[in-house]
Amino acid sequence: QVQLVESGGGLVQPGGSLRLSCAASGSINNFYVMGWYRQAPGVQRELVAKVTSGGAINYVDSVKGRFTISRDNAKNTVDLQMNSLKPEDTAVYYCYAVRGFNTIWGQGTQVTVSS
Repeated sequence: QVQLVESGGGLVQPGGSLRLSCAASGSINNFYVMGWYRQAPGVQRELVAKVTSGGAINYVDSVKGRFTISRDNAKNTVDLQMNSLKPEDTAVYYCYAVRGFNTIWGQGTQVTVSS
């Protein structure tokens, strides 16, 4: 069973940047979709960005132009570059991967945007 481990979260001021990385313990070549969700307290988990094995990318409207997702099948990683961060981006960010009917999740990493 492939495991996902996120890193790169932390505290940043509004307007700042963070880069989240999701490292898989095995090959991600067979995962059709990989991406990032986030969940703020009292709010439903929200899909932030996803990338397919074919390279198709989608973002939630609120992060378009600020976040960039990238997938490296050779390194078995999926990264999320987050620029121009806003307080409303504060959440726990979860990496996920889909293969067939199975979805696996990372443990989450906290991102806090505050002055």
